[in-house]
Amino acid sequence: MYLLSKLLPLIFSPLGIVFLLLVIFIFKKKIKYIYSALIFLFVFSNGILSDSLWRLLEFPWKRLDYSALNSADGIVVLSGTGRFSSRFLAGIDLYRAKKSTKLIFTGGVVPYNSNLSPEGNVSINEAIAMGIPKEDLFTTYPVYNTFGEAVAVKKLLNEEINSGQKNIILVTNVFHMQRAKKIFERAGINVSPYPVGFNSSNNFFLSLRNPLNWMPSSKGLHKSSRAVREIIGRIVYGAWK
Repeated sequence: MYLLSKLLPLIFSPLGIVFLLLVIFIFKKKIKYIYSALIFLFVFSNGILSDSLWRLLEFPWKRLDYSALNSADGIVVLSGTGRFSSRFLAGIDLYRAKKSTKLIFTGGVVPYNSNLSPEGNVSINEAIAMGIPKEDLFTTYPVYNTFGEAVAVKKLLNEEINSGQKNIILVTNVFHMQRAKKIFERAGINVSPYPVGFNSSNNFFLSLRNPLNWMPSSKGLHKSSRAVREIIGRIVYGAWK
C-alpha cells in the first residue's frame, strides 16, 4: 500500500507523463508525441502555473497568530520536512505559548531506509536540546503516511488522556492542511488547524508581471509536481471540502 501511494503520484506527475509520452513515441514513431511532451514539460515547469496550483492548494488558509487558538489536549506536529522545519519550530513556539502541555511529533519513516530513526525521535531530541521538558514530549510509533499518523495520534491520546473527545492543534504545511485535517477528523479528533510554510504569491498579477515566471525551470517543475501529488492525495482521500 505504501509503495502504491508513492508510485501513483510519480506516474501521474508532470515528469511521469512526459516520460510516458516519450515511451509511446518510441513505439508509435509519431512526432506528435514529442511535441506533446515538450508542451507538457513547458507548461508545468513555468512559474505561472506552479504558483497557481499552490495558490489553489493553500486556499483558503491564512497565517494565524497564537492568540487565535484555544488551548488543546495536545500540539501535533506532522512529519515530512525534517528537523528545524517550519512545522517543528511552530510546534515549539505553540508549546512555549502554553497552548498545550503535550507536544506530539509523529514518527514518520521511510520503510526502504531502515538506517534512519523515526522523525519523531529526532524531533524530540532536538526539542530537549532547546529546553523543552522531556516529560511533555511524545512521539507515535513509526508511521508511513497521513492516515497512519492520525491512527497513531488517536491511540497515543487515548493512552495519555482520559477525557472523551480529543482536541488538538494540528501543525503541518498549508498545502497539506486540508487533507490532514479531514483525515484526523475522520479518526474522531477535534482539530484546530495551524498551517505553516506558505509558498504561493498573494497577488496573481504580480506573478504575471515577473518575466522569470514565464520561463521553464526545474524549480517550477518541482513545485508543480508536488502540487499534483497533493491534488491526487486529496482526490484519493476525498478531502477537497
